[in-house]
Amino acid sequence: MGAASGQPGRYQRSSSGMVGALLITLLVIGAYVAFRACNRTDLQVEPDQVDYLAEVGFAQQAGDHVVYPASLPSGWSATQLTVGSGKPTELQLSMLTREQDYVGFVQSAASAPSLLTQYVDPTPTSHDAVDVPGAVDGSVTHWDVWTDSGGDTALVARQRGETLLVFGTAPKAQLEQLTGTLTAAAQPS
Repeated sequence: MGAASGQPGRYQRSSSGMVGALLITLLVIGAYVAFRACNRTDLQVEPDQVDYLAEVGFAQQAGDHVVYPASLPSGWSATQLTVGSGKPTELQLSMLTREQDYVGFVQSAASAPSLLTQYVDPTPTSHDAVDVPGAVDGSVTHWDVWTDSGGDTALVARQRGETLLVFGTAPKAQLEQLTGTLTAAAQPS
């Protein structure tokens, strides 16, 4: 091999040549992205589902008093469950309806105004209360109704010193239907 002569290579280097090479690279990348966009099927992401009844059973085995939906309406799915380890038990359950509306359920020692502010709106509007027969095994039938300007509705009641909150973007009738399934019954082991 010969020693480097310090002479430039066989082609002339210039800033316009570098800009041209960069443009060609960007065109190749753009063509690849366009090709992939045209040949890709629509990506549909489904949220993960959780077996909330099994988790409720574990919480009950640990001695926690939890209120939960005995079953979900057809087409609904539970997407997240959080059970706090403190006393009294704090439970948060997130669900999606068949129409992909969000519904949440919270059992907490916090006050109703605090939960409404946290989950619904800082200034929700009160409406006529509803009676939901069978809710929490028939022990809680009177539920206060709240809404916000964004379309959220909430049903709130107190039971055993705790606040129960059913809320979401689903229609009020669906929230009432879910509320009617709430129970504190022991899950089979």
